[in-house]
Amino acid sequence: MKNFTMSALALGLCFSAFAQEPVNSAAVQKIRAEGLDKSKAMDIAYHITDVAGPRLSNSPGLKRAQDWAVKYFNEIGLKNVHLEAWGEFGKGWQVDKYYAATTLPFYRPIIASPKAWTPGTNGPIKSEVILIKADTVTDLAKYKGKLKGKIVMVESALVQPLKNSYTPDVVRFTDEVLNKMAAATPQDGGARQGGRPGQAGGNNQRAMMMKMAATRAAIDSMLLAEKIGLKLTYARGSYGTFFTSNGASYKLDAKPVSPELEVSSEDYLHILRLLRGGEKVEIEAEVKTSFYDKDPKGYNVIGEIPGTDPKLKDEVVMIGGHYDSWHSGTGATDNAAGSTVMIEAMRILKAIDFKPKRTIRIALWSSEEQGLFGSRGYVKEHFADPTDMAPKPEHAKLSAYYNLDNGTGTIRGVYLQGNAAVKDIFQSWLTPFEDLGAKTITINNTGGTDHQAFDGVGLPGFQFIQDPMDYNTRTHHSNQDVFDRLVEDDLKKSATIVASFVYHTSERAEKLPRKEMPKPQPPRQ
Repeated sequence: MKNFTMSALALGLCFSAFAQEPVNSAAVQKIRAEGLDKSKAMDIAYHITDVAGPRLSNSPGLKRAQDWAVKYFNEIGLKNVHLEAWGEFGKGWQVDKYYAATTLPFYRPIIASPKAWTPGTNGPIKSEVILIKADTVTDLAKYKGKLKGKIVMVESALVQPLKNSYTPDVVRFTDEVLNKMAAATPQDGGARQGGRPGQAGGNNQRAMMMKMAATRAAIDSMLLAEKIGLKLTYARGSYGTFFTSNGASYKLDAKPVSPELEVSSEDYLHILRLLRGGEKVEIEAEVKTSFYDKDPKGYNVIGEIPGTDPKLKDEVVMIGGHYDSWHSGTGATDNAAGSTVMIEAMRILKAIDFKPKRTIRIALWSSEEQGLFGSRGYVKEHFADPTDMAPKPEHAKLSAYYNLDNGTGTIRGVYLQGNAAVKDIFQSWLTPFEDLGAKTITINNTGGTDHQAFDGVGLPGFQFIQDPMDYNTRTHHSNQDVFDRLVEDDLKKSATIVASFVYHTSERAEKLPRKEMPKPQPPRQ
């Protein structure tokens, strides 16, 4: 075990540059000792991933993980621990059994996964694979009456041969990249990268995409009417890694679809080459999936360390991360890692017997993957509805929300979301952790996760900068998103930094500065 604890002298030197924002060196020392030398992060992650399994929204796996979190929160002494409904989600779903292999021209198991919310095959099936070639809807007529019980693939020009990659899967941010982030200006913060296509080109592209979508919809409708046995689709990825998705809606009144397997690129291309070459390909398969619709509500897990200051205990510092995942792995880096860090931060604060001035609240969100539903539902209920931006009483009570959801990589700094007023505060709080590589403050925005729900109603909501690692190349929404991809030292460092940020936010004389309240937004479709 590495010992990251700093000496009191080193800590004292860190604080001199940012004396305007107090940093409690004794508290930081305690937090570092507990978080870096006595970490429970990997044990927490083990229970979320290896024990609970995949945590697709409203699935039994998510329910197992939520029940474990409630139990663990109570064990470490959190208060007001509960599951809180945020609204109606829809059906849960899980894979009960999957098997597929080619039997002709030779036996070979297929790396794949059923697409989320698709049905099973109603038992084992064995079929010659039919390659459907249809550029227009009228091309489908020749297949009618010939596909019942068959395993099918659809020809597509978008499926191209694989190319080798000569760049590393796992990377950390270089000083050059971090310095560029730090040098960003407020104007850069919301800027999009790259130019817009010309109007004519954009219209042509949209027309082509609409035509392709219409053809795909017609094909799917025909396949369902034909009662095919199984559809094979190409999954993005390579080297045995594939990135998964959903093949149907989770809504209670969702239209039926055909059974569908998302197949790894190497296996899919192998089958496709044989079919294009005129060879007969036979596959045997069995897929069994289950749907869960008795309770369509979605739930977040909530727990607190109550505040103790008579004047400030009703104010709140929140931390969180989304707890749901996709289904082909066990959601380790997306987002058991972020959830683990936030749970461990709460454990650290309890372990050092911290009695905060403000209440500290953790939330493990559900259904982030389908549209930030858990955090958006919570924010709408407690703080403000984005459609009218009328603040509720709790809106004035929140000091900050901190989020983590970019993989296992250690924290390197903070995205300010355009809130320049917190820059010096955060820089001061990061200074004791420069030896851990955390020093970068950027005015830039980052999106795609739950801090947006808070930022969207004028609350200070922040996502930390994290080393990319292999998040975008190997683990994000993939079958390789498993416990083994977690980096213990990174989780320990991140939890320690978060615990310190939470400590100082709680103890600060004033709440963190806020941006202007946004204008009301139209309802999301």
